[in-house]
Amino acid sequence: MKRLFVALVLIHCWTPAISGAEPEPLTALRAIHDLSKAEASRALPVAFEATVTYYHPVFRYLFVQQGDAAIFVLAPASTAVAPGDRVLIKGVTHSEFRPDVIADSVTVVGHGTLPKPLPATFHMLMSGKYDCRYVRVRGRVRAADLVLRPDVRNPETFTTHLAYLELITDGGSIDVLVNSSDEAPLKNLLDADIEVTGVQNGQYDGKWHQLGSLVRAWSYSDVKVLRRARTSPWSLRDTPMGDMLTGYRVDDKSPRVLVHGTITYYQPGYYRPGSAIVLQNGTETLWVQSLTDKPLRIGDMAVATGFPAVANGAPTLAHAEVKDEAEYLPITPMNVTWEDLGSADNAGKYHYNLVSIEGRVLSEAREASQDEYFLAADGHLFSAIFHHPDSTAEQELPVMKRVPAGARVRVTGICILEDSALFSGSAPFKILLRSFDDVAVVADPPFWSVRNLVRTVGLLLFLLLAVGLWNWGLERKVRRQTAALRKRIEEEAALERRTSQLEQRRSRILEHINGNQPLAGILEEVTELVSFHMGGVSCWCEVADGARLGSAPPNATEARAAAVEIPSRSGPPLGKLFAGLVLGSAASPEEVEALAMGSKLAALAIETRRMYADLVHRSEFDLLTDILNRFSLEKNLERQIEEARENATIFGLVYIDLDDFKQVNDQYGHNVGDQYLQQVALRMKRQLRGGDMLARLGGDEFAALIPTVRNRAEVEEIALRLERSLDETFAVNGYRLRGTASVGIALYPEDADTRDGLLTAADTRMYAAKNAKQQAGSMQNGPAPSLDKDA
Repeated sequence: MKRLFVALVLIHCWTPAISGAEPEPLTALRAIHDLSKAEASRALPVAFEATVTYYHPVFRYLFVQQGDAAIFVLAPASTAVAPGDRVLIKGVTHSEFRPDVIADSVTVVGHGTLPKPLPATFHMLMSGKYDCRYVRVRGRVRAADLVLRPDVRNPETFTTHLAYLELITDGGSIDVLVNSSDEAPLKNLLDADIEVTGVQNGQYDGKWHQLGSLVRAWSYSDVKVLRRARTSPWSLRDTPMGDMLTGYRVDDKSPRVLVHGTITYYQPGYYRPGSAIVLQNGTETLWVQSLTDKPLRIGDMAVATGFPAVANGAPTLAHAEVKDEAEYLPITPMNVTWEDLGSADNAGKYHYNLVSIEGRVLSEAREASQDEYFLAADGHLFSAIFHHPDSTAEQELPVMKRVPAGARVRVTGICILEDSALFSGSAPFKILLRSFDDVAVVADPPFWSVRNLVRTVGLLLFLLLAVGLWNWGLERKVRRQTAALRKRIEEEAALERRTSQLEQRRSRILEHINGNQPLAGILEEVTELVSFHMGGVSCWCEVADGARLGSAPPNATEARAAAVEIPSRSGPPLGKLFAGLVLGSAASPEEVEALAMGSKLAALAIETRRMYADLVHRSEFDLLTDILNRFSLEKNLERQIEEARENATIFGLVYIDLDDFKQVNDQYGHNVGDQYLQQVALRMKRQLRGGDMLARLGGDEFAALIPTVRNRAEVEEIALRLERSLDETFAVNGYRLRGTASVGIALYPEDADTRDGLLTAADTRMYAAKNAKQQAGSMQNGPAPSLDKDA
């Protein structure tokens, strides 16, 4: 009945065509679904209604279903539909894996319910019978991530992110793509058991062989978690790399199959161990991996039994046994061009086919495992390769056929594409040769070949040599006349080298000034530069209130010192630069210039180093009290924590806050307040030991780091000394002030083991002490103005 129905539909479509009229459109999805590939490829008009089961607006992939018939539709760019919509589709048929439709228009005519999803297994999906059907699959998530997917029909035009899941099911893995670029739902799906509802969409090679299964889901709402992973993959015990394969498992239950075909390629020892065989039956080809090394004749019919697999993007027969049936039925190679094999439109169509193609030889090479010819055709490169038999195959390696570069050849062999996947775009390919008889010279290289060019160049070189000998005699006459000129040029070159060396030394000194070289080393480089500039005389410098650097003459009575001051941008000179001259001679302009240059470089070095030292001091010390600042305390505190942790020692931190310091600024002014802080810092500094550090944290807050202590009592004793050091009144700018402070301590690691923790602990105890004073009514002991002002 199904065949009769299809026949009636075809007769209905062909009748108008025979009469010369436009054929009536097909209006039933089942009729379109049941068309053969040949019928669908005739672009028959269609106008039918169906329910949307999936749509991707960027790729324009539309899947529709009516009853148990489903089909793929390439929708127009303006289409806006959602699963469940009832749509009217108008367009023409097209043939790929199965008949599909290229739509001119998609019109929403209503909204209904989605078809009931068909529970499907891996084997059901791989059968191809449920292509485009709305299905439901279950499995365990092996991979979950966002992937960037190009539009397979326009790979350079559209790209978008999709959520990708790999499901492990009974029988094999199923890929899932979800229309979402949200990565968050994927984070906890690894090793979870899930159920996915979507449309079945196979994965194919260039010959429309189904290589795998793909389910497309509209959104994350179509992904249902049945059971979360018991353990997070990121919390697993670390496995040594050498032990990784102890957990490796393979459960391949693929049934054994039997295939027939003509042997078009046979290479024993292609694998170690094993042989490579290609069988061809009509337009279908198959790569066979076998352990056999029996003699097989190319062109004979053979039967092979093994297990189906996918390798290099194409079906493969693995673990095969091959039997030569000794019936010679050779396959005629297909004459092809580069466009046939390598273009995007034909990618994968000739994978493993026996083909014959012409090209021009660029070069050839014999390597350890193969011989290779590099060829060019239609502006593209490809190679023809003859694999050497493995040494265990006991076959003699044939002599490589030599073909001159530039020759046009026709090579015959098996076409191997690097990527035979459908819609993968243009892909490089190579031709596997069966023997060197597969290389036939069609046309010799043109006269202007590489070999002839070498001969021509050799002849030209000989002529040039003859002309050179004739010129040699003339050159001898000219040589004497140019001797004087050459000497002058050499002197100028020496002067240029000397100038270049001076500039290199000056540049190196400037780099050292801007780097971290010691000042003494830089000043010695300056004296060496001046000495070099002045012809090697002794040169030295004396830094004001500093050292003498350089090479002073051993006997001052035999030389006269020319001196120039090292200028300062403000203030007195920074020192002097000296050069030892011969007694009775005066410094030349060049020597004066050298001394001036050296003094400027020395001044730049000294002032730069002093400026850097001042900046370092300002960054680490409080400018008012000249004790460490908060930055220095925190840095030392971090270092002390590391030392204490490494040596298992303890240390203390004292936090000091002056009581009622704001009243000093308010009543006497900030000048008095600043002098008061300076005296407070001086007194507290005198109470500390040699290795202790006092720092001003800001305002009226101080802290003391006590690196070496034996117990808490020792820290408390130092804190008490700091507090009592303020008991004596302060004489500031004619005023007598009484000062008190609130103190808190922290002990590492008892109170805290981090920098912020220790500061917080000491600060908390300090405020507790301050609050206790306030509750005891001791605020009158804070800094207060005296009734008398000193005369």
